[in-house]
Amino acid sequence: MSWYFIVDTYIDEESGRGQYDDYIKQVKPIVEKYGGTYLVRTENLYSLCEKRTPQRVIVIRFDTREQLDYCFSSDEYKAIMSKRKNSVDSRAIIAEGL
Repeated sequence: MSWYFIVDTYIDEESGRGQYDDYIKQVKPIVEKYGGTYLVRTENLYSLCEKRTPQRVIVIRFDTREQLDYCFSSDEYKAIMSKRKNSVDSRAIIAEGL
């Protein structure tokens, strides 16, 4: 059973992206090291709900929940996490696949 890590990212127009672009470059190899596969990684979005208008969406598939947990609790990820947290508002969920 696959597990999906799904993120909506909201970028404050006044504050800008800060270190977020650097985070984007650094996170991909970490995710892939732990078995994650990017299914969606885009800023080309069309919102169908005015209360949900992210500027970026990411969907990552992992084969197991353990891989997902190892990835986002790894020392490598913890070392770059603040670049995202201090730059953008991101909202993540984890979903079990069929």
